Amino acid sequence: MNIAPLLNIIGSLEPYQRIVAELDQQPGMRVLGLPDAAHTPALARLAQDLKRPILMLVSRIDQVQIWQQALEAWLPDGYPVLRLPEPTPLPYDRGPWSQRTIRRRLRVLAALMAGQHPLLPRPDIPPIIVSSYRAAAQKTMPRQQFTLATRVLRKGQMIDLEKLMAQWLESGYSRVSVVEEPGQFSRRGGILDLYPIAAREPVRIELFGDEIDTMRQFDPGSQRTSGTESVDRVLITPAREALPQLGVALAEYLGAEAPGKVDDLPAWQDDLPLMLTGEPSPNLEFYLPMLYGRPALFMDYLPKDALVMVDQWPELAQSAADLIRHGEQIKMEQESLPPDYPSPLAEWDEFATNLLDRPVLVLGQHMGDTGDEPAGPVTSETVDYSLADYFLPGPRYGGQMRPFTAQLRHAQRDHERTIVVSRQALRLSQLWRQELREEHSMLEQFTDIFSPTSGLTETPNPGSIHFIQGSLAEGFLIEDVASNKIILNLLTDAELFGWRRPAPQRRRRQRPSAPETPFADITPGDYVVHLEHGIGQFMGLVVRSIGGTEREYLQIQYRGTDSLYVPVHHADRLSKWVGPEGGEPPVGRLGDKGWRAAKSRAMRSVSELADELIELYSAREMIHGHAFSTDGEWQHELEATFPYQETEDQLHALAAVKEDMERARPMDRLICGDVGYGKTEVALRAAFKAVMDGKQ
Repeated sequence: MNIAPLLNIIGSLEPYQRIVAELDQQPGMRVLGLPDAAHTPALARLAQDLKRPILMLVSRIDQVQIWQQALEAWLPDGYPVLRLPEPTPLPYDRGPWSQRTIRRRLRVLAALMAGQHPLLPRPDIPPIIVSSYRAAAQKTMPRQQFTLATRVLRKGQMIDLEKLMAQWLESGYSRVSVVEEPGQFSRRGGILDLYPIAAREPVRIELFGDEIDTMRQFDPGSQRTSGTESVDRVLITPAREALPQLGVALAEYLGAEAPGKVDDLPAWQDDLPLMLTGEPSPNLEFYLPMLYGRPALFMDYLPKDALVMVDQWPELAQSAADLIRHGEQIKMEQESLPPDYPSPLAEWDEFATNLLDRPVLVLGQHMGDTGDEPAGPVTSETVDYSLADYFLPGPRYGGQMRPFTAQLRHAQRDHERTIVVSRQALRLSQLWRQELREEHSMLEQFTDIFSPTSGLTETPNPGSIHFIQGSLAEGFLIEDVASNKIILNLLTDAELFGWRRPAPQRRRRQRPSAPETPFADITPGDYVVHLEHGIGQFMGLVVRSIGGTEREYLQIQYRGTDSLYVPVHHADRLSKWVGPEGGEPPVGRLGDKGWRAAKSRAMRSVSELADELIELYSAREMIHGHAFSTDGEWQHELEATFPYQETEDQLHALAAVKEDMERARPMDRLICGDVGYGKTEVALRAAFKAVMDGKQ
């Protein structure tokens, strides 16, 4: 769903244009006082007009993902909206950060450094960062340290391989046998696989001596390179906010300060042996406040022209006070902390003062007293713009459709734009077309006009009505204050039915694991199968010089003295032989007819099985069964009662099931899906369709 063209209406409002013009005058705080429903579109329009990084601070952690998803609906496709995640453990709690949190935080830091670092190109579209107080107040690596630890590799560059890998280890990268996750690298002779922490895909670097010969991206699941197009340069940022190399000196200091008796050793001292090696330690981020002489805050990475936006200032201040108070309680409950362990979070006064070094827009109400805690040391003059006067709450219908369709008629007559964003857009558009049938005998002329869509491609014309399949938390009206005319009606399920938008649920996408390759679990002596030459024995990696160029090959031994040398980049033609435990496969000679004959026999067997299946299913097609009726009014009403928007897979499965049921042949279909992915919703619709025809 995308409704970005509606932002043009907001951009045309005179108070909004005044805000944009005055934002460059001086830093400080300005309060807009907008209703909640207008916060997201106002931010989205400002991002497009200002073309500078924006930090959006929300008062509650559970609102971060909701904000991120809402912004993606209001902005053009591909606009960079990033989330700064909170550290996994609570303040003062000694525990490891999740790898997902580490990666996502570093990707945000890398995105902000773009344009401020000589090696990082300035992005065409600056990002929007959505963050809570807890995520942004976490002490982190100083910006200068991040810059020094960032490196770039270019095609044709001469490198010192051992020194380069040592630098990667110091920056928090891990050396592995097969690269599957960000922050990993591996070496196989003159081939380096590297997954930069801020990159979307890993890169395979082939060396010619000490020179970088080629660099290509590859799929971490299949381990295959992405086509033949090479990469000219690779950016490598630190893989940890806590650099392992700095942990050595800290571990030496803490070791000297630890109690002498074994029985008195604190729990944190278990981390010291691994920290002394300079290897990445699981709990290293716990020591972030101690690793650097003057740790930085997230705002230190923001450029001076960045804009800070806050949804509700008093709630943000209260959230900060609650978190700091809770952190102090955890600190008191801890049996021991490292000596002189400082707070991992910035205090609210320091945080708020740092914010006001840049322009700050408060989208909601004026800051005020939050109870026992002050709102913060805000001394800048606040200006209350009249943009809020243009936004009005939308009418509430409570599920009554007649007042809703009457409002559509009224809006169309008065040339008001009406946008209906609903999870039941199809049903609502059908109701509207049904209303039109009373006045127009040629209903076909309205079929395409009022059919639901997935978004807008241009600014709607006055008097137009659009139904969009999707979900927003709340709608609003925009009124031209001078003429008292409504210029936009944005209606959602909240106004139509009183439904609240479902809380976003993150379904973890399973990354395909790396397949069995000669570099994973195949060792010299194992039997392998080559696609063209059959079964042989893997002898290991060898380096051969051909035409003055040294390359790595996989040596496969066949019967007698026959050997096959497979280039490393053709390793996908090999697979590990799997057979009875303890058994050995027959190994033939290179070029003999046995392997080709075996492949031919297998192909014939496959062809015979295919013929049998075709014959079987052809017979099934001839059997006559019950053809169910097409969907009726009751079917539509039932489906309109489901509160959640169907996924594309659900819609595809449902359409296929209904098509099968409406054909006069026995249905033969399997629906397969993980737990919680909506199989039951498809089954209930199909069951109701059967009941409507008097079937079980």
